[in-house]
Amino acid sequence: MQKNDEKQYVYILECADKTLYTGYTNNLEKRLKAHNEGKGAKYTKTRLPVKLVYHEEFDDKKEAMSREWHIKHRLTREEKIKLIKTQN
Repeated sequence: MQKNDEKQYVYILECADKTLYTGYTNNLEKRLKAHNEGKGAKYTKTRLPVKLVYHEEFDDKKEAMSREWHIKHRLTREEKIKLIKTQN
């Protein structure tokens, strides 16, 4: 059960091979550490190290998961790069 004050995050990682990975978590620091220890997603295990290049914060898990899906399946690589640049 989600705590009311627990933030939800959608994030984009840049992998060592310059590919992008989008994910969702409720603990950004812990998730990034897991990815870099090879315990994250199957996709990132062979593309280490990864670095966090973008994230969004949400109060609601459903909203965060919906945004993750949108970024993963609706945005092109070029659109993701533009999104990343808005935060940097």
